[in-house]
Amino acid sequence: MTYDNICKYLAEEYPENFARWLLPNQATEVEVLKTELSLEPIRADSVTLVQSSNQILHLEFQTLPVLEPPLPLRMLDYWLRLYRQYRCPIEQVIIFLKSTTSQAAFINEFTAANTWHRYRVIRLWEQDPAPFLADNALLPLATLTRAETPRTLLEQVAAQVARIESAQQRQNLAASVEILAGLRFEQNLINQLFREDIMKESVIYQQILQEGVRQGQQLGESTLVIRQLERRFGSIDATTLEQIRSLTSDRLEQLAVALLDFVAITDVTTWLQSEN
Repeated sequence: MTYDNICKYLAEEYPENFARWLLPNQATEVEVLKTELSLEPIRADSVTLVQSSNQILHLEFQTLPVLEPPLPLRMLDYWLRLYRQYRCPIEQVIIFLKSTTSQAAFINEFTAANTWHRYRVIRLWEQDPAPFLADNALLPLATLTRAETPRTLLEQVAAQVARIESAQQRQNLAASVEILAGLRFEQNLINQLFREDIMKESVIYQQILQEGVRQGQQLGESTLVIRQLERRFGSIDATTLEQIRSLTSDRLEQLAVALLDFVAITDVTTWLQSEN
């Protein structure tokens, strides 16, 4: 998701700021760590080492509270992999971006039989905007915090962004604000407060364009494979279609080669299961 990618960018670009926000009693000397964890690769949103206390800060940004596998199980999985790799204290935080009444956004632990694991949950719409307005790196998140008059809050953020001296930082944060603000505000209002040309000049905008091209290419590849399968075996069930569309470009290329030897639609299911 674009919103998650913006938050990942902010956490990697400004790790000290996120550490000061979430670990206020720790020193600010930090190191960004790899987000791809060991074993069968999964990728966390943000992993930072707070060097003074030898503590890891692991962040997950969420717009949708209901996922598969469920978030509590995913957080336990992340913790195990991080601890296996680094063997140090780990502070885990899920940051929910979009307001929801789903009970899943209020769960902060995983329990099963004799296993119990806890983590922090932050719902941005409940947070005081003041700390976010006081830190330029957190301005994009400020648009989603608590406000009696949301428009006034967005105007405050826009004014703060306009005062940033560095042109590059101003462009990148303005683009980040515009995208995250889309979770809460009408696009017309956002366009009134932020100039489109500033966004287009930002690194963030260029990354979004490149990601769109990559996703478009992947969609084209998956469509071609699906058409080849449908031509040979007829209609394909929705679950199989979804699995094919979620494959990476490399996996789609492998499937395109493998399907030449398939004799029945069950071969597709078998191949997909073998890839998991």
